[in-house]
Amino acid sequence: MKAVAAIVLVLCYLAPSQAWNCTEGPRLYHALQIDAGHGQVVGINRYSYVYFLLGTHWYRLSSLRVKHCSVGPAGLWAVSTTNNVFKWSAGRFHQHGGMGIQQVDAGGNGQVVGTGSNQTYCLTRTNASAYREVADMSWQSLSWTMQYYSCGPFGCWGVDSSHKVYFTQGINASTCATGGWIHLPGQSMNMIEVGTDGSVFGVGTDGRIYQRIGINSSWALGTEWSIIAGCMTIRHVSYDLGYLWAVTESGLVLLCTE
Repeated sequence: MKAVAAIVLVLCYLAPSQAWNCTEGPRLYHALQIDAGHGQVVGINRYSYVYFLLGTHWYRLSSLRVKHCSVGPAGLWAVSTTNNVFKWSAGRFHQHGGMGIQQVDAGGNGQVVGTGSNQTYCLTRTNASAYREVADMSWQSLSWTMQYYSCGPFGCWGVDSSHKVYFTQGINASTCATGGWIHLPGQSMNMIEVGTDGSVFGVGTDGRIYQRIGINSSWALGTEWSIIAGCMTIRHVSYDLGYLWAVTESGLVLLCTE
């Protein structure tokens, strides 16, 4: 099976004209989601367990069943299959309240953001950095409902239930205040992730990987979407420190570099 996967990868991603070269990453069997940030990589398999990548091997962190996890400046966070929010500290997951949150993001400047079925939430940097187990924390409602939400140093990106992409210029980590949302037409997305350096990647509704080109500190919106070619349908992507991680619909982990 591994040899077949390697051949497919060569045919799909390693053409000489391709800017990104992808190979099979450390094997996490039946992977569903992956997140990279702050030099760390975590993933979830189809049995809803969180794994941490150390070297080339994945290690299961706990028996907690989760649907989404995120690692970044705010630490390692996860949403359980019962929509409760947990933070990893002192060798285990501590529950930190939750309001029916389904997806969480630990990027940005220390704050944590999350999406629920009918609302988008933010946890300030002060509350996010607390290590004590808390039954209910002060999650603040934001002004726009998203189904996927991710923050970086230049602002936050979101995808709504209609697969439209939005951007907001910055978020105040101390108060969770944001500016207005800007709709970026031209590409429908299933999910979007922001790297700790501000790079933005997403998975289109066509199952392909897209990179936002032209992002910098003076122009956080970027200029256009660029397709990362390949013939495997992608479920999830994440980027950190020059490495693009992707999970295919078949549960294969890809590791890509320029």
